[in-house]
Amino acid sequence: MSKSLKRVVRALEEAGLTADVMEMDGSTRTAVEAADQAGCEIDQICKSVIFRGEDSGAALLFMTAGGNQVDADKASALAGEPLGKADAALIRAQTGFAIGGVAPVGHLTLIRAWFDPRLSAFDRVFAAAGTPRHIVPITPEDLLRLTGAVPADFTA
Repeated sequence: MSKSLKRVVRALEEAGLTADVMEMDGSTRTAVEAADQAGCEIDQICKSVIFRGEDSGAALLFMTAGGNQVDADKASALAGEPLGKADAALIRAQTGFAIGGVAPVGHLTLIRAWFDPRLSAFDRVFAAAGTPRHIVPITPEDLLRLTGAVPADFTA
């Protein structure tokens, strides 16, 4: 088990959840691939979109439904600073994950997070579990509790 996957499992178990991590036969790097592999609607995929705060240099997490796109202006207004593209080095340094497997939990550092209310339309959603081939089913309520994310409108 990779270090990234272990951090996700540990974060879930420490929160009192069963870590029902699913290893997929194919890639789950994109929302379309993940929905295909999980056999669910695309909006049941919780994408972890990371931006870099231009003023703070911090990684900022926007959890959004798989079919939605983050509106940079709305996200920037919520963050209170201009946002830029987070490169692979920043994402790896602050979250501990590689692009394509960024989980919403188990980060190396505390990350400010926002939550797309569209995800709450489902009993469970599927989030990356630290690798491009692992996902974990979780309730939207548990995601909010574990991440401390703020529900907000930041999609296009």
